[in-house]
Amino acid sequence: MQMKESGTIEHRRLYPSPNPAVKLQEVTYWSDGFRVKGLFAEPIEEGEYEGIVYLRGGMQHIGMVRPSRMAQLASQGFIVFAPYYRGNRGGEGRDEFAGNDRMDAVYAVDILKQHPKVKVDRIHLFAFSRGGLMALWTAILRDDLTSVVTWAGVSDIIFTYKERKDMRRMMKRVIGGTPNNQAEAYRERNALDRIEEIDVPVLIIHGMLDEHVSFEQAKILEDALIAQSKKVETWYFSQFTHHIPPVHNRKIVQDLCKWMKEQG
Repeated sequence: MQMKESGTIEHRRLYPSPNPAVKLQEVTYWSDGFRVKGLFAEPIEEGEYEGIVYLRGGMQHIGMVRPSRMAQLASQGFIVFAPYYRGNRGGEGRDEFAGNDRMDAVYAVDILKQHPKVKVDRIHLFAFSRGGLMALWTAILRDDLTSVVTWAGVSDIIFTYKERKDMRRMMKRVIGGTPNNQAEAYRERNALDRIEEIDVPVLIIHGMLDEHVSFEQAKILEDALIAQSKKVETWYFSQFTHHIPPVHNRKIVQDLCKWMKEQG
């Protein structure tokens, strides 16, 4: 099959939705020569909606996009698109943990903009965990976004290697070594050196008891944005870990969606 331009949709199929008011659709799209998959969620009710690119956490099947989360966001009045990242769920290529696969997130904005119900001048990024790094790069590489929300987000991949001993084997395999013997490969994934290129408001959400992505990562990002005189807001929760209980989670999602709509 002939390779198509990045940001081109190759295939669509309906996907079972947990919410009768929300339609889900899985799409296959092109990203740097690879066919990558992702999930759309949209309110069934007609209208024009702001858009969210949801950038999942995890690696491969861990942290995969959940239909319930997608429907939850769409029910707040958004069209949502979440890339699975290359190499996942039948997508081509290899998940590189914020290497070249960051382009899957960059082109996801183009996919979202093609939706006929999306307000193309109102596109937000919402990232969780590993997705935080993907969101930072997307905000650096694009100039057509409205806001960024990073929740329990990774901001420094070298810091992640040092604090997550359980992830070191995976990171060495995917990145090609350690921060000591593959320093350039790690530096290329770190967005902090180019944080001055982010020109949209950033909301940082983090549980201060998080043991998966430490609270220090939120502070590192906050300090870097402040140092560059960027617009940044923080919602820190002293009682929560990486995963916030459902009742509080729902309230935070409502609040962050309201925050997005107030930006710009």
